[in-house]
Amino acid sequence: MTQLLETDLDPDPFVQFERWFDAARAAGIVMPEAMTLATSGMEGEVAARVVLLKSFDHRGFVFFTNYNSRKAKQIHDNPRAALVFWWQSLERQVRIEGAVVRTTEEESDAYFATRPRGSQLGAWASEQSRVLAGRGALDARFEELSTTYKDVPIPRPPHWGGYRVIPLLFEFWQGRADRLHDRFWYRLRSDVKDWVVERLSP
Repeated sequence: MTQLLETDLDPDPFVQFERWFDAARAAGIVMPEAMTLATSGMEGEVAARVVLLKSFDHRGFVFFTNYNSRKAKQIHDNPRAALVFWWQSLERQVRIEGAVVRTTEEESDAYFATRPRGSQLGAWASEQSRVLAGRGALDARFEELSTTYKDVPIPRPPHWGGYRVIPLLFEFWQGRADRLHDRFWYRLRSDVKDWVVERLSP
């Protein structure tokens, strides 16, 4: 049975995450970048959905979406979020909590340019999270845009771009027998601007 000991952990949670993320990819896990994103609004309502991690570094964890979506409205009202990665075959989970900011326009432009053409058109066609009269309306809008942008580059919609979750807390969870799992969290201490690592009871 795999175990996680204090001596296994890197003092830098971003390095520790990269180790586990690389291990998930090496293990052949399908879409290891899939993560649950939880947000909440001003009235305390909470929503969660799965999005894809597109990049990460010491500045934070980046995903892209429609800025008019429900998740974006909640982030605007309450710019904090939680992320969860679950890699079942490895019995590993990573939780991240932190603040949320938009990526720069340049970062959003650069990523949008790498998307498949159909996904670029889809970003224009979909008014994400809004009530849709029927599938036909969406398909017609997609075809209209296909004609409009035929044989020309597709610009990034102004309502579409990235967010960066800036971690204040990480938790690394390793499954163990008898529900006696190994759990460690990294808490960012603002007074010393460093990470404190502690073992948690399962």
